[in-house]
Amino acid sequence: MNNAQQYIDLYKEQRELICQHSPQPMNVVRDAAFEALSAQGFPTLKVERYRYTDVAAAFAPDYGVNLARKKFDVNPRDVFKCDVPNLSTNLVYVINDQPLFERPIPFVCSFKEAAEKYPDILTQYYNKSFAGADDTVAALNTMFAQDGLLVYVPKHQRMERTLQVVNILRSNVDLMVCRRILIVLEEGAEASLLFCDHAMDNVSFLSSQVVEIFCADNSRLDMYEMEETHTACKRFSDVHMQVGRDCVVSHNNITLFNGLTRNTTDVALQGEHSEITLNGCVIADKNQHVDNNTLIDHRVPNCTSRELYKYVADDSAVGAFAGRVLVRPDAQHTVSQETNANLCASNDARIYTQPMLEIYADDVKCSHGSTVGKLDDIALFYMRQRGISESEARMLLKFAFVGQVIDEIQLQPLRERLHYLVEKRFRGELNKCTGCAMCK
Repeated sequence: MNNAQQYIDLYKEQRELICQHSPQPMNVVRDAAFEALSAQGFPTLKVERYRYTDVAAAFAPDYGVNLARKKFDVNPRDVFKCDVPNLSTNLVYVINDQPLFERPIPFVCSFKEAAEKYPDILTQYYNKSFAGADDTVAALNTMFAQDGLLVYVPKHQRMERTLQVVNILRSNVDLMVCRRILIVLEEGAEASLLFCDHAMDNVSFLSSQVVEIFCADNSRLDMYEMEETHTACKRFSDVHMQVGRDCVVSHNNITLFNGLTRNTTDVALQGEHSEITLNGCVIADKNQHVDNNTLIDHRVPNCTSRELYKYVADDSAVGAFAGRVLVRPDAQHTVSQETNANLCASNDARIYTQPMLEIYADDVKCSHGSTVGKLDDIALFYMRQRGISESEARMLLKFAFVGQVIDEIQLQPLRERLHYLVEKRFRGELNKCTGCAMCK
C-alpha cells in the first residue's frame, strides 16, 4: 500500500474545498503534485537524500488539517514577545499557515493579496524552483497549501528594515500545517529576513514548509531561520534557491529546540561571480532528531560557496548532516569550502555526517571536512582545577564550540541575542521564548 495513501484519499475527497480557499496560481499545479505523490509515495530510507529520516513514519499519524480555513482565536502579541533587543523589524505573524498583518508592510503580502496585486509574479515564480516529481515531501505541501507569504522586492529597491516572520503553531488537536513562502528579489534588490518557529500548545504538530527563493543579478539576501518548538513537533522544511550573477546570499539555520526536524536546502548558482554562504547550528538533547541535507549546484564559472554546520548532541539525540557540492563541467574557477563539525556530549548521542564533493571541472579550489568528537577531558580537568563546576565547564565548552557559527551572523543585535539564547539552552533554561505566556 502507498505509504501516503491517507493524504491521497484526503486530496481526492477535499480537492474542491482546498481550491475554493486558494488563489488560482496555487491551484493549477496541485494535480501534478498529486500525481507525483500517488505514483511514488514518500521517500523511504533507501533513498539517499532521506536515509537518516523516516518520512513515512513522521507522516503516518492521523493529523487534523484546517482545509476550511477556520480562524484560530489567538492574539499573538498577547502570548508571544518574540523580539530581538535593538533590532528594528517589520513584524508578520503566521498562525499555523495563515499570514496575519497588523499593518501593511512594504514588499510583503499574502498570496491571496498577491494574486490581485502581482498576478504575473505569482504565476511566473510559484512552484518553479524545483521539480515536484523529484521531491514528494514538497509535492504534498503543494497539494495542500492554501495561502502563503510573498516577499517581492522590485529592481534596485532595498528593504529598509529586517522582516521578522513569527510562525506560531496553535491547536487543541494534533495538526498538520502546510506553509508556503516565495521570495523574489529583482535585479539589484536587497532584503534581510528572520523566520522564527514556535509552538503554543502541548499537542503534536507536523509542519511542512516550502521556501522558494529567486535572486536576480546583483541582488543581496541575508536570511535567518530559528526553530524553538517542542519535542512533539515535526518540521519538514524545503528551501530551494536560484541565484543569478554577482549576487551575495547568506542562509543561516539555527535549531535551538525541537522534536524531529528535517531541513533541505538546495542552491543553484546560475550566474557568474556570485557568493553563497550556508551556516547551521544544531543543539539537540533528549530524543530530538535533526537532519540537515544541502546541495550547492555550481552551474557556471567563477562562483564561491562556503558551508559551515556545527552540531552538539546530548542524551539520546540524533544529528545528521549530508552536504553535497556539485561542480559541473563548465563551472571552472569554482571556490568551495564545506565544513561539518560535531560534538557528542553523551555516550548515547548519535551523529551521522556525509560531506560530499562531486567535481567535473579541472580548474577549481574545493575542500571539505568533517569531524565527530566528544568534550575534551583535558580541558574539563583544567577548568575543574580552577574552581569551575563540572556542569559549568561542560556548558562553557559546548558554548565555545558553536560560537563560530553564531559569530557568522551579520546582524549584530541578532548575534548578541543568539549568544544569550544558546547559553540559556545549554543551561537547560530554554524551551520556549522569553516572555511567552505559556511559560509564566
